[in-house]
Amino acid sequence: MSDQELKGRVAIITGSGRSIGRSMALELAAGGAAVVVNVRSNRAEGEAVVKEIEAKGGRAMVAVADVVDAPAVEAMAQGALKKFGRIDYLINNAALRQEKAIDHMSFEDWRSIIGVTLDGAFHCVKACLESIKKSDAGSIINIGGLTGAMGAPDRAHVVTAKAGIAGFTRALAMELAPHKITVNTIVPSMQAKPDKPNDIPAHPIYRPLLGRAGWPTDAAPLARLLLGPGGRYITGQLINVNGGTYFNV
Repeated sequence: MSDQELKGRVAIITGSGRSIGRSMALELAAGGAAVVVNVRSNRAEGEAVVKEIEAKGGRAMVAVADVVDAPAVEAMAQGALKKFGRIDYLINNAALRQEKAIDHMSFEDWRSIIGVTLDGAFHCVKACLESIKKSDAGSIINIGGLTGAMGAPDRAHVVTAKAGIAGFTRALAMELAPHKITVNTIVPSMQAKPDKPNDIPAHPIYRPLLGRAGWPTDAAPLARLLLGPGGRYITGQLINVNGGTYFNV
């Protein structure tokens, strides 16, 4: 990748005030893209990411919007267009994670997870799609989850939401291909705790061959590749960044 292969492009990244979203925002900005840093409510967190980007000469803005709120998402897209004049990329990263056994799970618990992960991705695509269609290099990345492929106890809502993201990706890849828009899912590993970066979380399905949990910086270079000129022939794919926890077949 060149140092500025994304120059002139604009990316919206949901849930990018921290963790994987933040790392992707910094990585795309390093590639030259202007970045819309979306947070649900913590403006200070988003502003901190913007300051990091601007300190290195990049361009960024904060957009406070809950992705389950369609009018707020539309306002975010319009704000991006007003400031930067275009939208080329969308990364649907916002998600909630919760552990609760199915016999104790309320419908509200179920909907809260499904709402952010699936409804939120839908709202963001709807708000950004016409602008992305105008790009000559439009791309959408959805962030999946390890449990979406492997299952997990006490996470029926999370597993279902992440499995749904995989289907959403395949459907959009086929539908948007005539517009030269690529659509892929990055499936990151379970993330290490910030104070214990080399520990493996205690989880019955999680045994990475490379001997550590995931770091937020692991998936960011892949996002940059998929959005850049080197990723224009990759679409409809679920790509794992999981340290060898499981293999695709």
